[in-house]
Amino acid sequence: MAALHRRRRAATTATFSPLVDYTLTAHEPLSVSEESLVKEIQADPRKFGDLFEAFYENIFGYAFRRTACYDAARDIAAETFFKAYIGIGKFSWRNIPVQYWLYRIATNEINKHYRRRSYTPDSLQRLQEEYGLDLTDHRNAESERIRMEEDLQKHREFMKVRKSMAMLDRKYQDVISLRYFEQKTIRDMAVILRKKEGTIKSLLSRGIEKLREHLIGEENEKG
Repeated sequence: MAALHRRRRAATTATFSPLVDYTLTAHEPLSVSEESLVKEIQADPRKFGDLFEAFYENIFGYAFRRTACYDAARDIAAETFFKAYIGIGKFSWRNIPVQYWLYRIATNEINKHYRRRSYTPDSLQRLQEEYGLDLTDHRNAESERIRMEEDLQKHREFMKVRKSMAMLDRKYQDVISLRYFEQKTIRDMAVILRKKEGTIKSLLSRGIEKLREHLIGEENEKG
């Protein structure tokens, strides 16, 4: 019986490999430095559209992988960029990439999404109406939705892990998602989450162990 349990444990643990790249889409790097772009936006807010174009897919993809919901991801991405636009005048460089700042905002918005029954920001519309900034997304929303959802369904292992992740405390979801789904380093995550690197390592180690326990429990229930 013990041997059977060990075999099940080994088989189940193997379904989550920390080295697997779960990123579903590739993104082009910025053609100009982030520091220069931020300074340009601070001098002329109309250039915020360049930041939006450069990082929207990254932030939307992060929200989509965390929620597995196209509409929620769009709302979270919209709120992220709205808050970035409002706050970018106070953004201090200090060798912190603006992308990490966006991930920090997005992480907060994702956690708000899970804490609320309804999360329906209209931020992009507000940017246009209140600030005269048009960040129209010219992609076909319906075809984009179908593509993203089909892409997600192809990654069955990812979906299994994501479902188990949803059962973890939010602090564990944050670090696991950033490390294995967004390919961020411990140092990156410490900046994004405003935590010490030692704390990040501890959360990651404990989070992975808890995730494995959930996966093993699911496998045992099936078996």
